[in-house]
Amino acid sequence: MNTLKRWLEAGFETFLFNARLVVILAVLGSLVSSVLMFIRGVMVIAHTAKEFVQHVASHEGGDALAIALISSVDSFLFATVLLIFAMGIYELFISKIDPASRTEDSRPNWLAIHSLDDLKGAVGKVILMILIVRLFESAVKMKYDHPLHLLYLGCAVLFVAVALYLQHLAHKKEGHAEGGHAASSPPAEAAPAHATARAHSDVVPAMPAIPHLDYAPETFQAQAAPLNRR
Repeated sequence: MNTLKRWLEAGFETFLFNARLVVILAVLGSLVSSVLMFIRGVMVIAHTAKEFVQHVASHEGGDALAIALISSVDSFLFATVLLIFAMGIYELFISKIDPASRTEDSRPNWLAIHSLDDLKGAVGKVILMILIVRLFESAVKMKYDHPLHLLYLGCAVLFVAVALYLQHLAHKKEGHAEGGHAASSPPAEAAPAHATARAHSDVVPAMPAIPHLDYAPETFQAQAAPLNRR
C-alpha cells in the first residue's frame, strides 16, 4: 500500500512539475506579438518617410511627422516589453537561455532575471518609458487654447520627472544593496607571522658566517695570514 502511495505521489509531482511547460504558449504568443509590433513600427517609419519625401518642398506636416515617429517609438518599446516578458518567463519556468549564459560579460543586464520581482522590475521600467512617450505624443497633439492647458502640461512634466527620480533612487538602492552584500563576505585570514617568516627563510638563503677579525696591530697580521694563503 505504501509503495502504491509513493508511486502515485511521485507520478503526480512529476506531472505537476512538467505542467510548467504550458508557459511555452505564453512565450510563443509574446514573441509573435513582439515581431508584429516591430513590423508595425517599421511600417510607420516607412510610411512617414514616404510622406516626408512628398511634402519636403512645401515644409508642411511637421507635427504629423513628429507624431508618426513618436508612434513608431511607442511600437518599438511595446515590442521590447513583450520580448523581455517572453525571455523572462522562459528562464523562470523552463530553462536558462544557454547563449546568454556562456559568459558573464555577454549576458545583458535586462536578462538577469532570478524571480518574478526582477521580471516585473524590468518590464515596469520599459512600461514607464512607454507612458512617457505617450505623454509626449499627447502633448504634441494637444491644442493650447487656454492658459490652464499649459499648467496641466507643466504638472504632467513634473509628475514624469518625479517618477524618473524615484526610479533612479530605487536603482541606486539596489546597487548599494548588491555592493553591501559583496562587502559583507568574510575576508581571507592572514597567515601567521611565524609562518610568513618561515616561508621567507626558505626562499632567501642564509648568509655565510663571516670570521671575526681582531683589528689590534699585533694580532691582525696573524689572523689575516690564512686568508692571504687562500
